[in-house]
Amino acid sequence: MAVTPPPLVLVCDDIEPIRDIIRINLELEGFDVLEAVDGHEAMSQLIDPSARVPDVILLDAQTPRRDGWWAIAAIRSHPRLVDVPTILVTASTSAHDRSEAALAGFDAFVAKPFDPVELVEVVSRLAAHGRPPEPAQ
Repeated sequence: MAVTPPPLVLVCDDIEPIRDIIRINLELEGFDVLEAVDGHEAMSQLIDPSARVPDVILLDAQTPRRDGWWAIAAIRSHPRLVDVPTILVTASTSAHDRSEAALAGFDAFVAKPFDPVELVEVVSRLAAHGRPPEPAQ
């Protein structure tokens, strides 16, 4: 009988304590977690053909070198990654930012500071159900 691996989440944030909080809470719920400090490092991990594709990707909006906005464009244009649910985690919480996140291809938006329980719920929902279908044009 084949053993199904736990869901895998890539957490991209330049602040180590934030990555630690997210990782610990996800691991407590049975997720495997990869970490990256910026969009450049995240994409290096994601495009490795020998690496497992994550079930969910969390991207901080503002990181050094390449930020979450750059990374989501790269993810949505990459055939291997286009369908991976992606969450924007950011301190910018305006309605405009939420709208821009949806237009950029993010599937969920989590505002900092976040409730770890709520973040795990969003990740769990996306890991279980994948990307929501695109609205009909």
